[in-house]
Amino acid sequence: MQQITQEKIMIASRKSAQALCLGASMILATAFGARADVVTDWNARAEVIHIAKQRLSPAAAAREMAILHVSMFEAINAIERRYAPYKLDLTAGNDVSKEAAAATAAHAVLIVLHPDQQAKLDADLAASLASVAEGESKAKGIDLGRKAAAGIIALRANDGSNAPESYRPYTTAGVYVPTTMPASLTVGGVTPWVMKTGSQFRPAPPPALNSPTWTKDLNEIQEIGGRTSTKRTAAQTDIGRFWFTNGPQTWNPILRQVAASKELNLVDCARLFALAAIASNDAFIAVFDAKYAFNFWRPVTAIRDADLSENKATLRDPSWLPLGDTPMHPEYPCAHCISSSAVATVIQKVVGNDVAEITMTSPSAPGVTRKWTHIQDYSDEVSNARIYSGFHYRFSTEVANAMGKKIGELTMATQLARADGAAAPTR
Repeated sequence: MQQITQEKIMIASRKSAQALCLGASMILATAFGARADVVTDWNARAEVIHIAKQRLSPAAAAREMAILHVSMFEAINAIERRYAPYKLDLTAGNDVSKEAAAATAAHAVLIVLHPDQQAKLDADLAASLASVAEGESKAKGIDLGRKAAAGIIALRANDGSNAPESYRPYTTAGVYVPTTMPASLTVGGVTPWVMKTGSQFRPAPPPALNSPTWTKDLNEIQEIGGRTSTKRTAAQTDIGRFWFTNGPQTWNPILRQVAASKELNLVDCARLFALAAIASNDAFIAVFDAKYAFNFWRPVTAIRDADLSENKATLRDPSWLPLGDTPMHPEYPCAHCISSSAVATVIQKVVGNDVAEITMTSPSAPGVTRKWTHIQDYSDEVSNARIYSGFHYRFSTEVANAMGKKIGELTMATQLARADGAAAPTR
């Protein structure tokens, strides 16, 4: 990410604040309830940008969401100081508009990350600011939002996310190998938000290829994860396809619905989104550190080359294919599982496991709607989906879930704590 000065952010924001907007703000098809606020509005706007930019990896999208939501939290929290800040030392009086601060912070972040979207973002900012009465409170809020965005952008400017990809294919001179490079090789080296290093929660190696765990889990996924499986039920197939979609767009709708159903006030809503965003971003850093450390083979490789393990209890199938297209990075542990577990842990710590019914749809499973009233059920479903889809062994999902829980717990234990030491309210 290019380094952007606070002055440049302020100049861009001043111009944007003067823009006119005739339409209402965009809300995603996965509605998050009638009680939308500035935090959920800008979360949805960022998600629209990420979905439109299909080449943005889940890890990159998670990083952007973290920058966005930490900036908004820092701006809103500076007015009340109910919680410890993440890193910034911002203060503002109670007369400052929280809505103006949050909207301006979000806009300033997204302009830096996606300058090609400026016209749309300028209109969105104008729509947000139109609901705030003109005056000193609004002006101070705009100024505060710029400062918050500039501060967090500066903190993440040299976090290693722009490190060049340098994967070296495994081959010998003159021998062809597939030429699509594995994804997210450098993510494990990005500076974490909460962890000390990307390897802080690196797990033990995957099971030996002659172990009972390996034998059981490979045979399971060969049986129910194959494209032509007769053992996988229609419901399991729907679930597997539903979660082909990944990244922040798979948990943002949940956060929006939770915030609405729990009627969180603005600072508590900003805190929930910020905690979930930094935990999920650290989850990606941790999982890609482990993936490339162990370089473990995917089911499609292990099943087609099962004879190489010399395990008589696993059989080679030379034409086996998974239900979907296998992601282009090593198998162990499961990235989708660790991120959903980290987010689920944050939600459970903030509002509890029981929630009003959450509903979601997915572009990868048209016509399918999933519903949950327990956050843990959502996280468990993601793990099962990766087995049904033929992407991950069961042991890999279990290890990833444990890692995600640790990252979520670390985030809750160390970040954005109640300033007076009391437990944060859920309403």
